[in-house]
Amino acid sequence: MNYRILIVDDEADIVEFIRYNLKKEGYDVYTASDGLEALKRAAEVSPHLVLLDVMMPNMDGMETCRQLRKMPQTEDAVIAFLTARAEDYSQVAGFDAGADDYITKPVRPNVLVSRIRALLKRVDSGAAAASATEAPDAEQEKRSLIIDRERYLVVKNGEEIVLPRKMFELLALLYSKPGKVFLRDEIFTAVWGDDVVVGERTIDVHIRKLREKIGADYIVTVKGVGYKYRDAHEA
Repeated sequence: MNYRILIVDDEADIVEFIRYNLKKEGYDVYTASDGLEALKRAAEVSPHLVLLDVMMPNMDGMETCRQLRKMPQTEDAVIAFLTARAEDYSQVAGFDAGADDYITKPVRPNVLVSRIRALLKRVDSGAAAASATEAPDAEQEKRSLIIDRERYLVVKNGEEIVLPRKMFELLALLYSKPGKVFLRDEIFTAVWGDDVVVGERTIDVHIRKLREKIGADYIVTVKGVGYKYRDAHEA
């Protein structure tokens, strides 16, 4: 499979550094120098992975990420911020905007390539967590929330709710065993993979966004342990 990677950064030397190293690995690499150009390029090439700087002219990385998540060509793409801004609040804001990961620059070529390989594994196994945790249709019919794994949709009271891929996979995991408390390490491994480094607040941010999308009653926090799914009619 020829992976398509879109690099978005207004610093030409950084773009060329990344492009050169990824081309050597056999990836199809495309570039853009700002957010507006990135949206246009993404619509043209439907990248599997987007490396996105935060501080850019015309449209910053946060808004670009939000817009990419709304586009059919990139709603399921892996998006990683490539930035020198490593502060915790920036990472949280990035995950809120729909990013999957952070890569802090400067980064060594071998480290960059390794991180890219790990991120692209998510493309190959995008539906793995959902398909591995599929619940029987009869069981789903008894619940107030129904997961449509083929279309990556959640149906609540007849209303379809579209979720970003990682958020969907997180919900599918919890949904697979109502009442079971999933440890944080279990969630990281099942949804993000144990070879991918993500921020400590990643799960918390995704849980918060999930609650905003589907309602606060479905996901229960077990303090200091993890999370569990509880159907609304059982609350």
